[in-house]
Amino acid sequence: MFPVGPAPWPRLRVLWALWALLVVLLAPWRLWAIQETQECTWQVVLNNLESVGKNDAIDHFVDQELYTVDKVFDLLVDAPIDRDETYLGFPYYLKINYSCTGESSEALVRKGHLTGLKPVVLVTFQSPVNFHRWKIEQLQIQMEAAPFRSPERCDAEEMCLMSWYTPMPIKNGSVVMRVDVSSNGLGPFIPNKRFHVNINGFLERGRDHELQFTVGNELFHLIPRHFVNVPSRPLWYTVDQTPVLILGGIPEEKAILLTDTNFKDFFLVELSIDSCWVGSFYCPQASFTATIYDAIATESTLFIRQNQLIYYFTGTYTTLYENNHGSERWVRVLANECIKRLCPVHFHSNGSEYVMALTTGKNEGYVHFGTITDGLVSFKLLPRDRSVCNAILVSDYLVVLYTIPEFIPDARGLEFLMILGTESYTNFPMVPKGMSYNPYNNLLLIWGNFLLQSFNSENFIYLADFPKELSIKYLVNSFRGDMAIVTENEEIWYLLEGSYQVYQLFPSKAWEVYISLQVLQQSSRYAPNETMVTLFYEDNKLYQLVYLIDNQQGRLIKRLMPVEQLLMYQQISKEYVLERQGSHLTLSFSNFCPFTVMRLQELPNPQIYTRQERYRAQPPHVLEPWGFHSENSLAVYQGLVYYLLSLHSKYDKPYADPVHDPTWRWWKNKKQDQDYYFYLANNWRSAGGVHVDMTSYEKIYDLKAENELPERIFLDKGTSYSFSVFLTTRKPEVQHGPSFQVLSPVDLAVVLADPDCIEAMVKEKVLVNRNSVLFWVTLSDKRSCFDQGISGHHLMKTSMLVKVLGSSGHCFQNTNRGPRMQSNLMVPVLIGCPPGKRLAFDITYTLQYNRVQNKHYFDCVKVDPEMPCFLFRDIFYPFFLIQDLVTGDSGSFQGSYVLKVVGGGPTLDTIKEYSEEEIYRFNSPLDKTGSLIWTTENTTTTEDLAFNIMSHNSLGIEWLCLENSPCHDTIPHNIFAPEFFFKVLVSNRGVDESTYCDYQLTFLLHIHGLPLSARRAFLILLVSASLFVGLVILYIVCCLLSPYMVKVCNILRWKINSIIGLESNYTYSTPSDSRAFSHSGTMSWRSSRLNSRVVYKGAEENKAET
Repeated sequence: MFPVGPAPWPRLRVLWALWALLVVLLAPWRLWAIQETQECTWQVVLNNLESVGKNDAIDHFVDQELYTVDKVFDLLVDAPIDRDETYLGFPYYLKINYSCTGESSEALVRKGHLTGLKPVVLVTFQSPVNFHRWKIEQLQIQMEAAPFRSPERCDAEEMCLMSWYTPMPIKNGSVVMRVDVSSNGLGPFIPNKRFHVNINGFLERGRDHELQFTVGNELFHLIPRHFVNVPSRPLWYTVDQTPVLILGGIPEEKAILLTDTNFKDFFLVELSIDSCWVGSFYCPQASFTATIYDAIATESTLFIRQNQLIYYFTGTYTTLYENNHGSERWVRVLANECIKRLCPVHFHSNGSEYVMALTTGKNEGYVHFGTITDGLVSFKLLPRDRSVCNAILVSDYLVVLYTIPEFIPDARGLEFLMILGTESYTNFPMVPKGMSYNPYNNLLLIWGNFLLQSFNSENFIYLADFPKELSIKYLVNSFRGDMAIVTENEEIWYLLEGSYQVYQLFPSKAWEVYISLQVLQQSSRYAPNETMVTLFYEDNKLYQLVYLIDNQQGRLIKRLMPVEQLLMYQQISKEYVLERQGSHLTLSFSNFCPFTVMRLQELPNPQIYTRQERYRAQPPHVLEPWGFHSENSLAVYQGLVYYLLSLHSKYDKPYADPVHDPTWRWWKNKKQDQDYYFYLANNWRSAGGVHVDMTSYEKIYDLKAENELPERIFLDKGTSYSFSVFLTTRKPEVQHGPSFQVLSPVDLAVVLADPDCIEAMVKEKVLVNRNSVLFWVTLSDKRSCFDQGISGHHLMKTSMLVKVLGSSGHCFQNTNRGPRMQSNLMVPVLIGCPPGKRLAFDITYTLQYNRVQNKHYFDCVKVDPEMPCFLFRDIFYPFFLIQDLVTGDSGSFQGSYVLKVVGGGPTLDTIKEYSEEEIYRFNSPLDKTGSLIWTTENTTTTEDLAFNIMSHNSLGIEWLCLENSPCHDTIPHNIFAPEFFFKVLVSNRGVDESTYCDYQLTFLLHIHGLPLSARRAFLILLVSASLFVGLVILYIVCCLLSPYMVKVCNILRWKINSIIGLESNYTYSTPSDSRAFSHSGTMSWRSSRLNSRVVYKGAEENKAET
């Protein structure tokens, strides 16, 4: 058996010797045995819309498009919903069950439902890498699961198969989600459990809607030769950001293990790469192999190395990019380079992720530094001028931090040795093989057949507990205070950061004891023949991926590495004494832990430091006797969760709402009808059989501490974090004398990674009557190591380690999940502007204050409630709010700021951005070109006198719009006064020293009543006067000429009538009698002349009479 897995099973003949030890080891759990606590666990799977209600359906997160549920919401006639909104649903549900050892899961779920059990699901969205595109935030949503009865036929009972369901929400910019499932406190006791539900961008649906991989073809059989006698390899990925993990190292196969659930399940995929072998004189290759040696996973892209070739593949993630950058095939990069190793960069920075490709051959000593931004990959060669090998000889080009000794130091029985250059050395040469760096505590490790550590990259300590006969293959760092070491012969060692003792976990006597206990418990997670595939940390716990062969069948499983139990067994096996009491011998163990109880107390509410935003959503109430939901009610649940999260995303707008809460707009017009909706629900009259309770959808601002340090701490300028540590000692020491004094046998130490940036204060109080000691710890920022930054951007990483002296590796606390290590509490600290803080325009108070100061307020003719107008001739007094989106605090901004007009236009469609030169001319009091848009009576300016510094006590802004400004001489588009939209930038950068936050707010300001220029006003006056005078003259002329106009009109009317009469007589004449026609025509003409004379004479007589 290849020595990469656990040791073979102990022989049965030696098992009896462990029984006495077993009795002792099980003593701490005797209380649990007495209470007969049943071991139960949550089970969570992903179901798409078509799989809801199906028993064995398990899906993977592939679809990222939302679907509409408006048809279901149209049924909710009397419900507090917004009918103008479009309600969408997420493509997946979470199906939740639980199981207990020895019982049927279906019966347990039914029992739990009848006893009131309801799972509570907390979904945590991981913040994105690219903070330039997406907002950095720590967002959570807490949902209560809805019971759903399986539609499959059941003849035995009224309720056969059921499960609980919640929507599985997704969020733009996030592809990694953690799902924590807990109980509502009713029914059986089920411990909390965490699941990883990540989006898999390397799967797609084929024409038959079956899932298929885009990176290659899935292999459905695990062959033993792929794992047996194969060395383990490291698992490389970007910490906390990677949705899909990959692992290579399968011999002579271009295949990888791929998982989107942290190896809860996995796929074996054969990659579709060309497998070229390019060997030349500058890139020698001893042999060709199809094995994938190096594999690295990032947020969106996979990297592999086969022989000397590098490939990458970008997944399809529509939630990350506005445009899809997914690859169609593997892309080969650095084709002309000879790559000997592909190395990861564990943390992202500046909105990008990174990898490193080490070269050999002609470019030995160069590094190709790869950058991944939004799925786009680029490489650059470092160093630029010469290789590292050549630069070492140039003292002014490369700084040598440390020179590794040629031989291993002689520690002479010490646990560690400070390397000063004066120590003696052994004959064993130091063979360095790698380095590891932790950015939180600045710990640099250089390893090979030795282990050197340094916290300042200058002074190194040699850890003598690690045998010089062994050689380290790779390190696994949790970045939370501990790490695991894997050697070339597959031994596993363990190191607590801050201590100097290295513990051997496997192989060891403690491991043999643990294996024996697993034999007695008949555990299926251990087998006589097993091979370790990899070792990795997940949620601060160490896990193994192991290939087991049991009963001639192989399987690959993920299991917990019992670090705490192994350390306990080591401690017990080494320090025990046989004492004779009477006629028999008894075992006596030494406990090296200096305390019996350790508790954290007086912890502040966590949200202000962890910056976790949390929403709460409960399923709508259904009018069904058994309380089961239907597909329609689940669709309503989907739409409500979507709308709640959409309100969160829309809330980040420049104009502040009157109430600082994203859900205020949902309920502001419906609260008055809450009793009516409640009446309908109580009388079973709610439309659609669903009742939406307004109080079930809210944002939570008052989370309480859980008696443990938070996952991370954000510190703004000058802020502090305080808590207390309560320790009950084992042996109190009393000093007698003139002053009676109790000496504390325990000491608490606080180790800071960057003491120049943060400081800690510890106060001690000895509680004599309780045999205890109480320590108050205060961690504070020293206002010295950070400038100003945007909320959540470019935070400085550091850490705080709280430890009880002399207790590392010796103190454990028994819990229902097994022992937990105490006394070493490491907390990452992030210094800078915390996420979730923003600057907003306080439009409500600004309107009130301006109305009071100007004695009036005139809004625009067309009122826009979202953007009120301000009059040009009034003094403008702006006010701003500092809003904390996490804690719900909202207060007036008391700091200083600079206000600039950076854009504008007469309409919303014509707004243009101004250049830097234009911004200076339009806003600077030093401008001499007549281009100022505004001015103020404040005399405070920036250091270069370029811009005015404003505050909440400023004297206001007077609008100028001088001749060369863009708002000068604005052309009105109607009869009302001209309007203008100013794009205003407000920033406190460089002028406010009260915070690390660089608050930048850009908003539109609508100004109306702008004056016209003198020339345009005179022109308009001239044109208006001309029109007025012309109209008056026209009126006078019309009045004078009206009699003549009447006469002319009468003559014209008579002539028209005469012509009509003449035509009429001509038409009705007889054409056969020409004489008659001629006579008639003559008579008609004469009579016409006569009538004309008579009429004209009559007109003259009438005129004379007049």
